[in-house]
Amino acid sequence: MKILTLETTCDETAAAVITGEFEVLASVVASQDDLHQRFHGVVPEIAARAHVERILPVIDETIRQAGISLGELDAIAVANTPGLAGSLLVGLVAAKTLCVALNKPLVAVNHLHAHIYACKLASGEEVFPCIGMIVSGGHSNLYRCNAPSSFEYLGGTIDDAAGEAFDKVASMLGLPYPGGPAVSRAALRGNRKAYHFPRSFLNDDSKLALSFSGLKTAVRYAITGGAASEFVRPDLSEQQIADLAASFEEAVVDCLVGKAMLAVRQCNLKTLCIGGGVAANTRLRSRLAEAARDANITLHIAPIELCTDNAVMGAIAVERFRAGLIEDLDLDLIPGLVRQ
Repeated sequence: MKILTLETTCDETAAAVITGEFEVLASVVASQDDLHQRFHGVVPEIAARAHVERILPVIDETIRQAGISLGELDAIAVANTPGLAGSLLVGLVAAKTLCVALNKPLVAVNHLHAHIYACKLASGEEVFPCIGMIVSGGHSNLYRCNAPSSFEYLGGTIDDAAGEAFDKVASMLGLPYPGGPAVSRAALRGNRKAYHFPRSFLNDDSKLALSFSGLKTAVRYAITGGAASEFVRPDLSEQQIADLAASFEEAVVDCLVGKAMLAVRQCNLKTLCIGGGVAANTRLRSRLAEAARDANITLHIAPIELCTDNAVMGAIAVERFRAGLIEDLDLDLIPGLVRQ
């Protein structure tokens, strides 16, 4: 079995060929970081246009690297939710066109579920049932994952995602985009206790909720020294930037680790899987490993190369294809920050 998987949910154009034994024959990712850098965030229209330009070359290069022909594929899989509408549309149209031209079945992939599945793919171990946490630019969600095709939403952010907060704080500190890596690099030189930033819901064991909007505001006020109507960044020393970055990062990590462990306790499960772009954060990975050891649970974090958006994690489509979960060609995209 060979499946071509496509990923165009946000600002990476990606394709991969996965076998029934979960061997990755090829993987190609075209990043758009350079296009969005000056805006300090993803511009949906720019992202969609870039996908249109890159989707066919990416597919062609993936097939070439896999050393197969399109006719040797057994199915086409595509992430159709969640994400930016224009970006999703490009991948979905490409997948449907290939299905019609090659007379191959279509398999739908939930982008968030795929991020968690990356943990199983990388570890080579059975991880289900588990608690799954997605931490990325658009999502900070918790799931009870009973099987590759059975995910139950438990809770998550009520406003901003962790990755979005990293990008906004990086912009306020004058750090480059993407914000996550830039803030983390600055934080290495900083004092994590220099500023006491809020940790919303952290001490509330009654709900699996996260919130980072207030944290962003607190960082803004710490930088400006007050509630100015317009943000004007003062001259900050390198140490001030480092201390702000470290204190902010620690607040985010405290909340993510705390709620992940609360979900484990509430569901009485012994396995925790973490995926998404923010899962590449070194401080988060370290703190999660420490918490997992203390709680005597098994922790799986997607490897760095599978944290950011990619098509390899679309290998969850192999499980869906085997289960007979094939889609009609009227499959629609489901944009936005869908939780399920």
